[in-house]
Amino acid sequence: MDTFITGKILGFILITTRVGTFFTTSPVFNWASVPPQTKTAVAVLLAIFFAGISPGPQLTAAPDTLQIIIWTASEAVYGLALGLVAYAIFGVVRNAARIGEQQMGLNVASEMDPLTEEQENALAILVEIFFILLLFASNGHHILLKIIARSYDQFGIGQIPDIGKLMESILLSGSAMLMLSLQMSAPVLAIFLLLMVVLAIMARVAPESNILFLSLPVRVGLGLLIYGILMPFANEYLKQFVLWLDKLLVI
Repeated sequence: MDTFITGKILGFILITTRVGTFFTTSPVFNWASVPPQTKTAVAVLLAIFFAGISPGPQLTAAPDTLQIIIWTASEAVYGLALGLVAYAIFGVVRNAARIGEQQMGLNVASEMDPLTEEQENALAILVEIFFILLLFASNGHHILLKIIARSYDQFGIGQIPDIGKLMESILLSGSAMLMLSLQMSAPVLAIFLLLMVVLAIMARVAPESNILFLSLPVRVGLGLLIYGILMPFANEYLKQFVLWLDKLLVI
């Protein structure tokens, strides 16, 4: 009886560790604008839910302190790895917007991000908020909860994950973030390349005019127009978001 109760308590602690560390690095839940009390309450409630549906560690005897520390550290590392992969894929939207801002000449214009409470470029904030609203409207935030649920099918409570696979998953997510950011910003880069060619021809035709000064409002207006046209297609990235999470996460 004592072993059964010890296993339940230890299982709840390990589940709370994995869920809490996942929230520490995962998108949406790790925002500075979310109060710590809310994060703690959500993590504990989810831990209670997963403790009821996930089998705890099978104990034949009371574990020693070293074994508990190893289990807790394994859960923390696994939760952090899952959160980092999800955060990297989620960060594609902001990185793609930053690339567009550089082409528009708005990379020096910064505002306070209401989500992270840090200085960020204005267009990146706008695009990310739009994507977040789309994410919640389509119940995309449930994907993060499904990640935690599926992780217990691959690595049960108290199991030690493969650190090599976790590191490989984190590195691949970083490279995927850069690749997807370039793919999302490719239409903007292509159009602005054509614009630079046109401006170069105009500079040769009319060298007395200040093409650089005249091009600034054209670049800003053209960039906003392009993003306005591309916004309705953001839903397609939600599908890519899910596919890349399934491909990269070690679950």
